[in-house]
Amino acid sequence: MGTTEGAAAGGPSLFAEQQRLWRRMLSAPSVFTLAQTTRVGTSPAEVVLAEGTHRLLHYRRETTATYAEPILFCYALVNRPTILDLQPDKSVVQQYLKRGFEVYLIDWGVPSDADRTLTLEHYVGDFLARAAAAVLDRQGADKLHLLGYCMGGTMAAIHAALRPQRVASLTLLAAPIDFGGEQTLLNLWTDPRHFNVDAMVDAYGNCPPWFLQTCFLLMNPVANLIEKNVAFYEQMDNPRVMTNHFALESWINDNIPVAGETFRRFVKGLYQENLLVKGLFELAGERVDLGRITAPLLLLTAKNDHLVAPSSTEGIRPHVGARDVQSMEIEAGHVGLVVSGKAHQSFWPAATRWLSDRSTPASDAAGRERHTST
Repeated sequence: MGTTEGAAAGGPSLFAEQQRLWRRMLSAPSVFTLAQTTRVGTSPAEVVLAEGTHRLLHYRRETTATYAEPILFCYALVNRPTILDLQPDKSVVQQYLKRGFEVYLIDWGVPSDADRTLTLEHYVGDFLARAAAAVLDRQGADKLHLLGYCMGGTMAAIHAALRPQRVASLTLLAAPIDFGGEQTLLNLWTDPRHFNVDAMVDAYGNCPPWFLQTCFLLMNPVANLIEKNVAFYEQMDNPRVMTNHFALESWINDNIPVAGETFRRFVKGLYQENLLVKGLFELAGERVDLGRITAPLLLLTAKNDHLVAPSSTEGIRPHVGARDVQSMEIEAGHVGLVVSGKAHQSFWPAATRWLSDRSTPASDAAGRERHTST
């Protein structure tokens, strides 16, 4: 009797799991279709500046911009910038378009073997500077808002320090600035006692994409190699979850190399010597003085970021001349900061509101222009 009662008690639970198993198996064809058809980076945009592999994109607006100052996104040299426009409902680009800004983004492209000699001077001093100038010229504006994500945030901060007169505000999104801590494995792995960056660059030319991908996976192996696959199996019968999964996987696995000389300089000068916050970092012979950054500064960090510790981004505070400095932190990881549903429900609306509060209404700018012309 006890055995019968136990089977009866466990029966409905076992039956429900069997039903779920069949739903998962029967959904396999649609899952395969989603894997083939899911697209990322679909917000309409036009290329307004191109040089080599680099492109400056201008995103299309349905209405006239609300604010006079445009915003320029500077993404990292690792992976593709489509993470900022992953899906229509998980797009940082769309958040700023909806808030009323003209939005531009730098797509650095994929460096070839011939690009291994490209330096930070090329990326920051040359193309980023030209892109910013092109944005200002196209919009007829004196200043722009600058947003940098991860390594792109470091590059954006360097540009803002060298050309502060053109920066209306600076938003640093999970950007490493103070490299002195040991809060993440990247800081430990790049320690010169363990990592000879000269030998690697001399051997490979560019930093290979497989090396970067392996490093990122091994920084959180349980989540990246086990939990993610378990979650995939559990949610196979949920088309929305599958679409989200394939969109993110499409971006994660679209790895690109980093120009060898830029990688060498970034590792040695920043990770290993921490020259930026020491005030000793130079670009084309010009010292990068973070104290010259006086524009409003927004620091966006993720509490569970295993790539860039929030303290590294916050480390810019003692070194800038800005008085208007605000921080926002979210319970998420380095990528969840830009693609999680929670981030797009509250975090990004707050971040774009911060920027709108520090922007000039387009009507006011137009009125001043008419008054000046008369």
